[in-house]
Amino acid sequence: MGTDLLAPLDLAFWHLESDAHPMHLGALAVFSPAPDPAHGADAETVLELLGTRAAAIPRLRMRVRDVLLPVGGAAWFVDKDFDVDRHIRRVRLTGAQSRDEGGGFMAGATRLAGELMERPLERGLPPWQMYVIGGVGGGPFAVLVKLHHALADGMRAVAIGAGIFDEIAAAGRARGGVSVRRARPVPPRSWMPGPRQVAGLALGRIEDLGRAFGVGASMVRASRLDLRGAPALTASSSGTRRLATADLDLEAVQRIRRAAGGTTNDVLLAVVAGALRRWMRERGEELPDEDPRALVPVSRRRPGQAAATGNKLSAYLLGLPVGEPDPWKRLDAVRVAMDRNKAAGPLRGAGAVAVLADQLPSLAHRFGAPLAGNAARMLFDVLVTSVPLPRSALSLGGCPLRAVYPMAPLARGQSLAVALSTYGGRVRVGLVADGKALPDLDRLARCADEEVAELLALVSAR
Repeated sequence: MGTDLLAPLDLAFWHLESDAHPMHLGALAVFSPAPDPAHGADAETVLELLGTRAAAIPRLRMRVRDVLLPVGGAAWFVDKDFDVDRHIRRVRLTGAQSRDEGGGFMAGATRLAGELMERPLERGLPPWQMYVIGGVGGGPFAVLVKLHHALADGMRAVAIGAGIFDEIAAAGRARGGVSVRRARPVPPRSWMPGPRQVAGLALGRIEDLGRAFGVGASMVRASRLDLRGAPALTASSSGTRRLATADLDLEAVQRIRRAAGGTTNDVLLAVVAGALRRWMRERGEELPDEDPRALVPVSRRRPGQAAATGNKLSAYLLGLPVGEPDPWKRLDAVRVAMDRNKAAGPLRGAGAVAVLADQLPSLAHRFGAPLAGNAARMLFDVLVTSVPLPRSALSLGGCPLRAVYPMAPLARGQSLAVALSTYGGRVRVGLVADGKALPDLDRLARCADEEVAELLALVSAR
């Protein structure tokens, strides 16, 4: 693998980063002890295993470096001094936190993961880190993965990270081991494009620019100059991070979907809206006059593109109906709004800000990133994203994967990001928040579970 220019959207994520707003994705993977201790890995063995498998993933050996052309651009280069030990570390919990009794281990692991998510990745190295948390005395352990958003979107991050699991690594060995992909030889041809190619490129560029202009106009119309809203979601940044998790019953979510129509994602978005409403009222906050807006990312990857480099994203804007007291009407409002978004498509509307970013030159991202980051608050209040995971059971060193909680970065002006994944018959919810603005984040996580229970009770009563 040689050099690879950062695409405009990747470059935007790279330059949006600041000390108070690191732009890395995360995942907290929780593992149970091996069923047979004689054949399961301990924490030190897991550390070594992670190092060996991560070092075999070519993309994790790449770092970002500025280039002369295009002006303001950057590219991925192989780090000739790559040392996997600089990226993988063990973090110990106290004995009480390591015992999985009464939530002790999970409470300690999530608290520590939140603190570790505060720290930006070192930019002179390949931008990723893994931490092994816990694993004392044969107890459960967790692996926190941090991966810069410039390197991957959610689907790409899953494709990269899957290589650490026993089942994926074994499949690689069965195919003859992990190898660096090499480009297929291309027959010699003239570097001069033919007339048809020139016409095709010109038409494609005109279409792209027209689409970007439409997105930009939609963003201007949707932007809010009055930034009043829910106090917790509009608080100024403290640079701290807090993590909370929730586990929702997937079968209950699917029963609600079958009764209400729409998609599973519609139900989960309505659960987020209901949880926010419950949480705000319990805090004694007045519900905002205008429903908070969620930015809901949409993958633009086609089937078979999971391994493709870079970010392939767009998004929808969705008003979360926290002002509606009826849970069923909230769900119906979300479903109708998402149907409207999907009918328009992911390449239109103010939510398609990533599509606009993909049309800007490198120099614009380098110097315009701070302005764009500060403008995010004018467009949306909270990020709500779904990350697909493999359906098959996974393990690491013979230790079964129990749960994976995804984590999304916080944009400037946002205090909360919500990420959801499905694994093991549960919807795993990862809540990342500004630690000062949302010190009661655990309560918001519990509100999500309560919202599912109320919707399910309404289904049963119908």
